[in-house]
Amino acid sequence: MVAMFDALAGAFRSLFSLRMLWLMIWPVLAAIVLWAVLAFAFWTPLQNAWLWLYEYLGIAEWMTGIEPAWIGAALQVILHLMLFVPLVMLTALVLTAIFGMDAMVKTVSDGFFPQLEKRHGGGVIGSAANAFIAVVVYIGLWVVTLPLWLLGPVGAVIPLITAGYLNQRLFRYDALAIHADAGELKAVIEQNRGGLWALGILLALVQFVPLLNFFAPVFTGLAFIHYCLGKLRDRRSGQPFTA
Repeated sequence: MVAMFDALAGAFRSLFSLRMLWLMIWPVLAAIVLWAVLAFAFWTPLQNAWLWLYEYLGIAEWMTGIEPAWIGAALQVILHLMLFVPLVMLTALVLTAIFGMDAMVKTVSDGFFPQLEKRHGGGVIGSAANAFIAVVVYIGLWVVTLPLWLLGPVGAVIPLITAGYLNQRLFRYDALAIHADAGELKAVIEQNRGGLWALGILLALVQFVPLLNFFAPVFTGLAFIHYCLGKLRDRRSGQPFTA
């Protein structure tokens, strides 16, 4: 727990530079514009997809029979937002991971881990494969568990778990790729799975809070870099494992 909160504190300190501020802004704006344009351009297919979703959730007949009609319309808007917000966050996270991790790793490394040797155990192919797996599994989990979102408290937990998976899977590889060798990269991930998952779920909470989610992709990336480089440093110095 100490390492996790140290990573969050370090990520907060690393946020305040012009490069990080710009990186906080453009992926989210790009994701919003992208999905808004796609929604406008493919409105009819999307409407059909939403109708399929209502059938999949087993609520199509129930929603069409709601009186007064404005309640049914409001529920449809909520469901649309349940689709739109995760898509925007997923896109912003992927854009941040692809275009921002090198800058974020440099910022954290120079400021907090200047003595940590760079052994370049990761590469472009590994990073691309890791991101592809993260996105595909996340979308699969999201689609399969969508009916559970309507089950009261369970519906509040499932999105956090799926987002937690995406966070830890998407950022852990690139956080270590420059500094760890291939063996260290694998070992740090395997030995800290619980901590990585806990950090991912905790950061998922930020991603679902209005306004704070605007900064969430970069904050998430920075937190995982701090956490993973801290674990790598501890491993090299022979310190015992702590979550």
